[in-house]
Amino acid sequence: MIHKVAKFIEQKGLLAPGSRVLVALSGGADSVALLMVLKKLGYECHAIHCNFHLRGEESMRDENFVRALCHRHNIPLLVTDFDTKGYAAKKGISIEMAARELRYDAFERLRSETAAAAIAVAHHRDDSAETVLLNLLRGTGIKGLHGIQPKNGHIIRPLLCVGRKDIIEYIEWCGESYVTDSTNLETDFTRNKIRLEILPLMQQINPSAAESIAQTAERVSEAEKAYAKAISDSIARVKQDNIIDIKKLQEEPSPQAILYEILQPLAFNAAQIKDIAEAVNGESGRIFGNGRWDVIKDRSTLIIVPSSRGPMEPTEIATDGETVTRQGTLRCTLQPFNGNIIKEKNFATIDAARVEQPLTLRHWRQGDRFTPFGMRGSKLLSDYMTDRKMSIIEKEQQLVVTDATGRIVWVVGERLAAQCATGNDTKEVIILQWNEAD
Repeated sequence: MIHKVAKFIEQKGLLAPGSRVLVALSGGADSVALLMVLKKLGYECHAIHCNFHLRGEESMRDENFVRALCHRHNIPLLVTDFDTKGYAAKKGISIEMAARELRYDAFERLRSETAAAAIAVAHHRDDSAETVLLNLLRGTGIKGLHGIQPKNGHIIRPLLCVGRKDIIEYIEWCGESYVTDSTNLETDFTRNKIRLEILPLMQQINPSAAESIAQTAERVSEAEKAYAKAISDSIARVKQDNIIDIKKLQEEPSPQAILYEILQPLAFNAAQIKDIAEAVNGESGRIFGNGRWDVIKDRSTLIIVPSSRGPMEPTEIATDGETVTRQGTLRCTLQPFNGNIIKEKNFATIDAARVEQPLTLRHWRQGDRFTPFGMRGSKLLSDYMTDRKMSIIEKEQQLVVTDATGRIVWVVGERLAAQCATGNDTKEVIILQWNEAD
C-alpha cells in the first residue's frame, strides 16, 4: 500500500518529497490510514479535525480519539468547532452542504496559516466509483463520469489508487484502531445506498468492479481533455457574446452537445436543452426559460438573456432633467427652436406645442400604433419593427415615449411620430436624448 501511494503521488505530481501537508483527520479508517501512510513516506504532517457537533456524544468521541492518536504519534493537531445547524439555517442550505462549505473554508484558512503545500483528504478508489455511479444515475454528462480527481487546487487525494479493502488491511497491519460514523451505516441517502447495496451487488458479479469503474473513469478523464478542447473550439465558432448562430451550430458534428455545454452552466437541465435543440428549425419567437435565464429563438439565432428583464412600468419624463431606467438614461430639455435639428438616431426634436405633457417612457405594447415621420398613414408598431428586421430581443426591449393622451411621440432610437415633428411655425422644442446603459 505504501509503495502504491508513493508511486501515485509521484505520477500525479501531488506533493514534493518532505513537503508539509495538512491531513483531514476524521478518525475513520480512511483518514487514519492516510495520515499513517503520509507520515511513513516522510512528509511533515499536520492534522486537522472538524467537529460539526451533529452527532452528540459521537462527535466528542471522534474528537477525543483524534487527539489521542495525534498525541501518540507526536503529530500537530488543529481542531475546529462549527455550529453547523445554525450556519445551514442562516444560509438556507442543507446540513450536508453547510458541513462541506465550513470544512473546506477551514481547510484553506489553516493551510495558509500553517504554510502547508496541500490539504490531503482520504477519498479512495471506491469513493470515486460511487461518484461515477451517482452521476450516471443523475445524468450529469461526460464531466460527471471522470470520477473524483486526484488534485483540485490545494486539495489532494493520495488514496485514489487503493480501495477500502486495501485500507482496512493496512490499518490492521499497522495495529491502529479507528472510529465508525454511525451515519455511514444508514441507507437513507443515495450515496450510501450505492455504497452499501449497489456496489456490493456489482462486486458479486465482478469482484474488481470498483477498480474497473475507477479505471474507466480515468480513461474518461483523459478523453474529456480532448472533448473539452473540441467543444471550446466549436463554441468559439457558433457563439458571439450571448448570441448563437443556428446555421453555424448545425454545421458542427454534435449541435446538442455544444448546446449542452453552453446552457448547462446556466442551470438548464438536459430535458430543457433537448427541447431547445429540437426547436432550432422551428418558428421564431419561442422562449425557453429556467427562471434565471431565457433562450429566445429568433430567425437565425438563439439569444440568451437574463429572465428578469420584464416590462418596465411607465415612467414620467422629467422636463430639463434625466430619467434613469435599467436600459439606459433619457435626457429631456425644453428650449427655443433655432432651426437646428440633430439628425442622430438617439435624438428626437419635438415641437412642444404639438404634444400634451407630461411625456411618459414605457415599453411598447401589442396594438401600439403610430405614424412614422416621412410616411403617410398610421402603422402598427409591431409591423414597423418587423419591417425593420428587428430581432426578438430588440423587439422586447423597444421603448416608446408617449404624451398625456397616450399617443406615441417617439419610438426611442428609431423614428419620430409625424404629428410631433417641427414645422415653420415651431417656436419651442423638446429635445430627447437616449443613452443606453453599458
